[in-house]
Amino acid sequence: MTGTGLVIAQRKVGGKTNEITVFRPMLAPLDLTDIVVTFDALHSQTAHARFLVEEKQAHCIAVIKGNQPLLHQYLKQLAWREVPLMDKTRATAHGRDEIRRVKTATVTRGLGFPHAVQAVQIVRRRRVIATGKVTLERVYAVTDLAAEHAEAREIAHRVREHWGIENKIHHVRDTTFAEDASHVRTGTAPRAMAALRNLAIGALRLTGCGNIAAGLRKHSRDATRPLTTLGIT
Repeated sequence: MTGTGLVIAQRKVGGKTNEITVFRPMLAPLDLTDIVVTFDALHSQTAHARFLVEEKQAHCIAVIKGNQPLLHQYLKQLAWREVPLMDKTRATAHGRDEIRRVKTATVTRGLGFPHAVQAVQIVRRRRVIATGKVTLERVYAVTDLAAEHAEAREIAHRVREHWGIENKIHHVRDTTFAEDASHVRTGTAPRAMAALRNLAIGALRLTGCGNIAAGLRKHSRDATRPLTTLGIT
């Protein structure tokens, strides 16, 4: 998904494999020169990083969790107390008040992750407004973007925007299109339907539509409107 919420590639994950195996085949046809690619911690693999930076001439921000235990422990043990706070944001949404504090540090050795030159610490403090319950989470990441090319604010923004795929794509497909309730399960039909749903979402977004459900209702009232939106006249 692009930062504007457009799906530009999808790939079926077979029942006997996992998402890691389709990472490279899905991205290989795309022009990613100078594009910053973010992904779930599952894909924070050294081979993926080399592929993006060396072959695709892209950049990456890799969130590091338990699947990279040595690197995760190394990042946790960095002298973060001595690093000044570089960015702080606050947002209230979905019944939660969240404060994010971000620190970045240039690391010349010890990371052991291809092309990584900056370490990132994001501290999230969430408070459930209704109950007052507070949770604290520390997230670590590495990136090949040097400090002079991407400051802490930009990196934090990109990490936060990565989760937009849940709201902009998965949530819309599930609630507006009732994808999970679909009985289309035979052959390539589920993949084709997913592509059509992505097409509809993308076409509406390109017209500036922020509410996909409202956009669908508007188009359903005029049989010619979908053709006009798709540029078919």
